[in-house]
Amino acid sequence: MYAVIKTGGKQYRVSEGDTIRVETLGLGEGESIEFDHVLMVGEEGKEPTIGAPYVEGGKVTGTVKAEGRHKKIDVIKFKRRKNYRRHYGHRQPYAEVEITGIKG
Repeated sequence: MYAVIKTGGKQYRVSEGDTIRVETLGLGEGESIEFDHVLMVGEEGKEPTIGAPYVEGGKVTGTVKAEGRHKKIDVIKFKRRKNYRRHYGHRQPYAEVEITGIKG
């Protein structure tokens, strides 16, 4: 069984046992989370259930395994001959979630 969920402005296709990295959720390690924004639920070889916009009664549960930050992105602004240079970096926080159950 698989599902398409929406969290953090992005969509993810998940199955039981999958580990995904989503935008930070403000939860600690080991805590459970329930995703209510389920867009589609399906099984291999069967017709999927598509929501309008969400599947009624569809829920995906998971456990937060870790929280961290992605690799650093360097941002450089430069204008030639004008003595203008700006350099800064950004690291986006994430939560690593293991999917434990799909209901739909």
